[in-house]
Amino acid sequence: GLLCSFQECFVCRESGATITCQEMVCDLSFHLPCAMEGECITHYIPPHSCYCCEHRPQQQKEVAPENTTCLTCLNPVVGRTTYRTMVCPVCKHAWFHRACIQRQALSAGLSCLGCPLCRNRNIFLMEMLFMGIQIPVREASWEHNSAYAPLHQRHSSCNAGECLCPGGREEAEPEGPWQLLLCHSCAAEGTHRRCANLENSSERWECDSCAGVGTCKCQSTWMCRG
Repeated sequence: GLLCSFQECFVCRESGATITCQEMVCDLSFHLPCAMEGECITHYIPPHSCYCCEHRPQQQKEVAPENTTCLTCLNPVVGRTTYRTMVCPVCKHAWFHRACIQRQALSAGLSCLGCPLCRNRNIFLMEMLFMGIQIPVREASWEHNSAYAPLHQRHSSCNAGECLCPGGREEAEPEGPWQLLLCHSCAAEGTHRRCANLENSSERWECDSCAGVGTCKCQSTWMCRG
């Protein structure tokens, strides 16, 4: 610990650099926050190796087609693989900035991160880890986002033009005239049997949007005319 306090970071030239390049012949040290600025690579998986800009792992040399943009930010990328410009090792068509794929990795987590284009996960993940991308071992952040909660809720009200149920549109009984049926096609609208003039034996119902108003394709909330 005392020795590290005197180690000079080759990036910012300040003392206290606790990370030393793993290359046997190299004695360069750096601070973790200085790693990206100094184009160093830190492996966030055991054995947690770290490398300076000269000895860091590099992707296979690939040349990007003219006018290639990052799939994440849609800004242009350098025309070849560099520390800050990366490519999917599988399809070799998905190009992105290191900073962009790092932000995506922190959001997607180990369970969801993959190539944005070819969707390969196994080889893509190993390459990203080898290239120093930090990928947290957890589910994607959007899995816990309450904004998506309504998508998992079942529709639970009668959408008939005139609801006849004494208990109101939200009333739903297990069977009988006030049993609530959801549209067989979209499940986004519902009706009580009595409100749609459905027999107790009817098992399917479609809303006007799915059945087509007046087409008699199936029983709807409106009486067919003519």
